[in-house]
Formats: sequence, C-alpha cells, structure tokens
Amino acid sequence: MTILRAADIARTLPMAVAIEAMRKVFAAHAQGQVQAPPRAMLRTGNEGGATLVMPAAWESGECPLLTTKVVSVFPGNSKRGLPAIHGAVLATDPSTGTPLALLDGASLTAIRTGAVCGVATDLLARPDSRALAVFGSGVQARTQVRAIRAVRPIETIRICSRRIASAKAMAEELAANPEAPVKAQAVAAPAEALRNADIACLATTSRVPVFEDRDVPAGIHLNAIGSFRAEDRELPGATVARARVVVDDRAAALEEAGDLLIPIREGLFTERHIHCDLGALVLGASAGRMSPSEVTVFKSVGLPAQDVAVAQAVLAEAERLGLGERIAW
Repeated sequence: MTILRAADIARTLPMAVAIEAMRKVFAAHAQGQVQAPPRAMLRTGNEGGATLVMPAAWESGECPLLTTKVVSVFPGNSKRGLPAIHGAVLATDPSTGTPLALLDGASLTAIRTGAVCGVATDLLARPDSRALAVFGSGVQARTQVRAIRAVRPIETIRICSRRIASAKAMAEELAANPEAPVKAQAVAAPAEALRNADIACLATTSRVPVFEDRDVPAGIHLNAIGSFRAEDRELPGATVARARVVVDDRAAALEEAGDLLIPIREGLFTERHIHCDLGALVLGASAGRMSPSEVTVFKSVGLPAQDVAVAQAVLAEAERLGLGERIAW
C-alpha cells in the first residue's frame, strides 16, 4: 500500500494533466465505460456538515482502477481554524480487490474540480476571454483560477469573498507569482467583480445567490461548483433561466443541484432547460456556445468518475518518480 499526501498529489498532478484526464473520463462516462453508483451523503454536526462516499471503477482506462472516496465538507470549520474539506481516496485493483494506495482526498478533489471547469470553460467560454471574476477565496477558488488560466489568456482577475482579508491575500498571491503574473484585486461588491467579466467561477459555501442577475454581463461563461445540495444555490434563478446550461451529469444534477432544482420548483423552467452533459460536449454530440452574447453556465456537483481518472494519473506518475510512503497492508 502506498500513501500519497497532498505534496505528492501536487507534484504528480499538474493542472494540464488533470484537464486532459477530465476530457478522457467524461467522454468515457458519456459512453457508459465508467461504473459509478449514486454517492451516499451523511449529514452530521449542526452547521451544515456533509460527508460523501463516492465509489467508481474505470476498467477500460489506461490503468484500470477502482476508487472509493470519502470526503467531508464542513463550512463551519473556518471558525475552528480548520480546512472546510477533508478527504481520502482508496485506490483498488479492480480485478483482484487488492488495496493499492491511499491518496489525500482534499487536494485531489480541489484539482479535479478545477480541471473539469477547465474543460467546460474551454468548450463554452469565448476564445478571447481575458477577464475573470472569482467568488470565494479558498482552496477550490485557487484551483479554479489555475484551470481557467490553463485554457484562456486571462489578464485580470477580480475576487469577491465574504472574507475580504482572504480575498486580498489571494489577490496578492496571484499578483506576486513570478511564473504566471496577472493583475488581481479583491473587491467587496459582487457587481464590481462581474463588471466586464468574460468568465466567472463560483466556489463558495453560500446557500443563496451570491450576485444579482441584473449584474451578469452578456456573453459571460459561469462555472458553479460550490453548492452540491438540493436546498443550496449560488446562481440567481433568472440567470440560469436565460443561459445555455451544461451539467457534469444530468441525473446527479437533478438530484443535488439546487442551482437548478430551486428555479425548477419556482416554475422558471423545466428539466428540459438543461442543454446537455459535459461528456456530450467533449464528444461533439452536442453544440456549445452559439453566439458571442450568449450566457453559458456549467453546473457541477462532482462525479466519482473524476476521482478515478485523476487517481490513475497520480499513481502512474508517483510510481515513475518513486513518490509516496510504502506501508505493509
């Protein structure tokens, strides 16, 4: 058994590799090549904590693998000085059931979530997109920025977070990065973040929309990944109603995506408003953006298939580099 910690994940899973892994696995998912039963959710604590159990098997990939991820999302952890997300991924040989590795689930989740939005952005955002708005300033927000910058020539980034100090710290980090300098600033008002934005990423723990529909500019592409429960949403219903909507998986979205379920219950649109799954875009079976002025939305609740794909990439590179701690099992 090999133990791979967060530092190992970061070294073995550069964003470009993760994005390519997402392209492949979403195509495979659309073609029925990935086994991934519905995930189980446990709610504990009194501050909206949730623990998810997510199994998946991809036996036709380059390295056949079965993974089981247990990830916990506890928004109230910030008051305790703890990360909001903890997790672990158990990688198993699908032909024998032999445990192969235990991977840090929080870092793996952050990178693969950013990477899937990188794929969606590449397929839906205008090619000349240069201004990015980011809602949230945690780990997920940072990986979103990395992924978007991998597929679009971003020049300016505006960050809006309920924790303004955290937003300022993130802006300073981005501006000071000598390898990938960018003009970044923290803003207090959501409308200011969206002003003239080409792309926006929503990576918050908010249970209500984080901006007003009237502030959403024409032609913007929106990635919404923060909410994953039927009663929570980050996007205004009116924005979703006027957008071309793509989801990671239709069945999962209609079970868990409050960004869609709440406006459906409000009568703003029906299930048929969902344009397609991301896999259909990857395969070219469905069209993406139809005009420069169209608003597009990618809503993701996260799929176990994503975990098995990036775990494959990590294990292959870790073996090549000799990374990880080997323990008897």
